[in-house]
Amino acid sequence: IQHALDNAERALKAVVVWQASDKAFSAGADLKGMLGFVQGGQIARLESMIANFQRTSQRIKYALVPVVAAVRGLALGGGCEFQMHCARTVAALESYIGLVEAGVGLLPAGGGLKEIAVRAAQRAHDGDVFPEIKRMFETVAQAKTSGSALEAKELGLLRPDDVVVFNSFELLYVAKRVAAAMADAGYRPPPPAQQVGVAGDVGLATLRMMLVNMLEGRFISAHDEVIATRIGDVLCGGRIERGSQVDEQWLLDLERRHFFELAQMPKTQERIAHTLATGKPLRN
Repeated sequence: IQHALDNAERALKAVVVWQASDKAFSAGADLKGMLGFVQGGQIARLESMIANFQRTSQRIKYALVPVVAAVRGLALGGGCEFQMHCARTVAALESYIGLVEAGVGLLPAGGGLKEIAVRAAQRAHDGDVFPEIKRMFETVAQAKTSGSALEAKELGLLRPDDVVVFNSFELLYVAKRVAAAMADAGYRPPPPAQQVGVAGDVGLATLRMMLVNMLEGRFISAHDEVIATRIGDVLCGGRIERGSQVDEQWLLDLERRHFFELAQMPKTQERIAHTLATGKPLRN
């Protein structure tokens, strides 16, 4: 993708990210390889992979040409994060989109949580980002996957102005037309988000109160609470004063730190191994 964007900025007017398979735009990261890095003590290689993943997401968002995602089938984890960073997504109705990392004991670390926090700040009414953060926190912490592209809009995983195509055979055609139209209209990337208002320590405390109630009611496990707390920490901008302003790199750094710490926990490794062996989540 980085190579394609380099070429496009030199000689083309737009990029469409598309997968020929009708089953998956992207089913997410290579869990087997990731588990191998952790269990083999190759944390530096995992850190390099995640840092490059984040760089690619940011490269998509701030490319000098419009980047359009053409999504159908599964768009999970990193696949969801890539389309979130595109200038526009064109999705077939039968698209199943979700940030599902919590199901394997991790959190999104390809810029997905960062992008949610940025969008929440942009949509905040009277400067209060928490209502939007709370809604998206529930979506991510519960690893919700949309049953359609229209439901993905309701979950906040697609934007209101993203395009839904009802005939998947027209998907690539429509995506190319959308990309060309954006280029012809003089597309320019958004300015870097340097002043993102966050919910801070007060927002995180409110989310943790919800989690304690769920834990006491046995709706979630102790490890679920750990994962969800770390997701909330990123979405709220860390343990800083409510209303503070941070930049995107601050949020990306939080994502990476929590991801690495979770990846090294035995219960997360058990979840990954179980999912690889059975295709089903483990609630340990």
